[in-house]
This record gives sequence, C-alpha cells and structure tokens, in this order.
Amino acid sequence: MKIGKVTPRISIIAVVVVAVFTILLFAAYFATGNWQLLLWGIPTLVLILVIPMALNYMSQSQYVSLTPQYEREARPVRVKLINPSMIGQPVRIEGVVERVYFQFLNRPQFLVADRSGEISVKMFTSPQEKVRQGDVVEVLGLVMKRYVMTGDPVINCVSIRKIEKAVESKKKEESKA
Repeated sequence: MKIGKVTPRISIIAVVVVAVFTILLFAAYFATGNWQLLLWGIPTLVLILVIPMALNYMSQSQYVSLTPQYEREARPVRVKLINPSMIGQPVRIEGVVERVYFQFLNRPQFLVADRSGEISVKMFTSPQEKVRQGDVVEVLGLVMKRYVMTGDPVINCVSIRKIEKAVESKKKEESKA
C-alpha cells in the first residue's frame, strides 16, 4: 500500500504480537463462549496493527519531506574525514553496505564503507527501498554522536538509496592484496 510517496511498513514484531493476541482472543472466546470478548478484542487487534503502521507512515513522510533540504545542503564527504568537529553538519557519502542491523524492527542500522573507512549509519524509520548487504548506496544525513552525549561520530540517516556505481570498500581492497 502506497500513500503519496510513502509506503508504510509494519515490523515483524508487530505482526507476531497481533498473531499471538489473535490466538489468545479466540482461545478465550471458545473457552468461555462470551461474544463480548470479540466485540472488544477484534477492534483492539486492528488498532494493534494500525497504530505501528500509522507511526511508520508519519516517520517516513517526515523523512521524505526533509530529503530535498539535505540534497541541497549536504556536502560530499569521505568516511575517513568525518570527525567530532562535524557534529550537526549534513553530509553525503557513497559506499558499500557491509552489514545491516535491526531491519526487522523498522529501525535499521547500516555499516557503510568506502575506500577510506567505514561508519555506522542509523535510520529511525524504514528506508524507502530495501537495502541489503553489498548494495552500493548514497547516504544523506546528519553527523551525530553514537550515544546522546558521548561516542564516536555516526550518521543519522535521512535518505539511503541504491546507486549504480562501483564502489569498493577498504576491506575488499585489503583482501585482494
């Protein structure tokens, strides 16, 4: 289902929760025979499914509206040049996705590498397109600290999209030598 430019997605965990509560609801109904359980339970199940989808839609639509601003303001940077003095600055990097974490939660983190190094890219909603390990991507985002007050610089991603470009990571180059 696509709404405007946004395709809301629901996490696997939310689907599992709905499935478990559906089983429990119908088990309780068949055990008691009380139809009022269904009267309240079915709308509640629908809400348990719709609320995460609505939240995901709102997050994604916010990110879609921010993307043009980041495309204008972000400057291209090599991963090695990102440092603590750049915190709060919009950047654009291109690289290869080395690892993908937490995609099943709709809060993915990517380890993106170019020839100069690698950096963690955090996204607080699901990306517009499916990004997998080995994809060559362009990342638009803001440099921030890994943890709120401390940690090394990471990128708070606003947009990550696949590009048709051959970019080799530092790890791949070292393994060839």
